[in-house]
Amino acid sequence: MATTRTYDIWDPMPTSRIDRSRVAEMPQTEQTLAPAYRLAFTDDDFLCREELRPVRLQLELLKPELLLVEHGIKSTVVIQGGARIPEPGAKARAARNPNQEKNLTAASLYYEEARKFAALCSAYSSGHDHHEFVVVTGGGPGVMEAGNRGAFEAGAPSIGLNIVLPHEQAPNAFITPELCFNFHYFAIRKMHFMMRAKAVAVFPGGFGTMDELFETLTLVQTERMERIPIILFGIDFWKKIIDFEGLAEFGTIAPEDLDLLSFVETADEAWSIIREFYQIGERLVD
Repeated sequence: MATTRTYDIWDPMPTSRIDRSRVAEMPQTEQTLAPAYRLAFTDDDFLCREELRPVRLQLELLKPELLLVEHGIKSTVVIQGGARIPEPGAKARAARNPNQEKNLTAASLYYEEARKFAALCSAYSSGHDHHEFVVVTGGGPGVMEAGNRGAFEAGAPSIGLNIVLPHEQAPNAFITPELCFNFHYFAIRKMHFMMRAKAVAVFPGGFGTMDELFETLTLVQTERMERIPIILFGIDFWKKIIDFEGLAEFGTIAPEDLDLLSFVETADEAWSIIREFYQIGERLVD
């Protein structure tokens, strides 16, 4: 009996693919068409049952991990930021009033810096067979698109970790298709952001961006992950939005926790921080 396997171990049992094909070829009768007869792993209704949530959590963790391993992805640089920030020259479509439109249009400079930063990371990645410092974003528009776009224009692969939402989460066109993932569970998506991260670059954004930033800070502060560069683009934005020093003065964080953050304005500054942190050579760009 011929079987197709992805690992070099003898196994006389038929693969799940073979049995799936055999079932599909069976005569259609009242019994074979009954939901109870479906193989469990081909039964979408069964897999979506509330009791199967632990299995779905495991699958969402496992599927991207297997594919990232198969593509040889060893480390990543995470780029996070607002989905509503337009590229330079584009209209801020999410603005609801003139002041918002003005703010978001001015913020288009961060789109360009995210694009440049991704290109810098990808230039280094290209010199390491696209296995190190691979750009990963949330896969959507705005800053996320800029990150994937910078890698794409540098001729490097990039990862998109999308999630099913009512809006703002169709995959952007610059993600490497083989590395474009979709999630149901925010928690598992967050794990994949951090599991290979060697740096996190955070641009101005909303609730999602803040959530991801504080998730990263908490993991590093509590030593649930190793310290990595956490780089915030846009000094004026962050100083206005979050009073980090105030947290330290109040006592809810330690003064040394402020050292976990680096503030920059440009892609070159951010890449210099990463180079210094990891003691790597000059950036591999013209």
